[in-house]
Amino acid sequence: MLKLKKKDTVIVLAGKDKGKKGEIKEIMPNDRKVVVMGINIVSKHKKTTKEKPGGIHKVEAPLDISNVQLVCPKCGKPARVKVGVQGGEKLRSCKKCGEAIV
Repeated sequence: MLKLKKKDTVIVLAGKDKGKKGEIKEIMPNDRKVVVMGINIVSKHKKTTKEKPGGIHKVEAPLDISNVQLVCPKCGKPARVKVGVQGGEKLRSCKKCGEAIV
């Protein structure tokens, strides 16, 4: 089970964008990768088609899930996630402050 979801705020732990924060745009659970808005920008060379012009386009490349960590909404710090059952539902919470992460 992945402990990250779309629209979670994460911090990058490794790579050229280390230390930057961003929101998760897409999750690929089978590949264990995430795409974060504004992070890991790469240049893609595209050919011209009838609909779209070609050229060099800037796109967000996927990051390995192990290179990002969830930021707790209450403390604002990177935090490990604890998953527990409360009232018959799985609930994510911060291990540092104990605050529930929605």
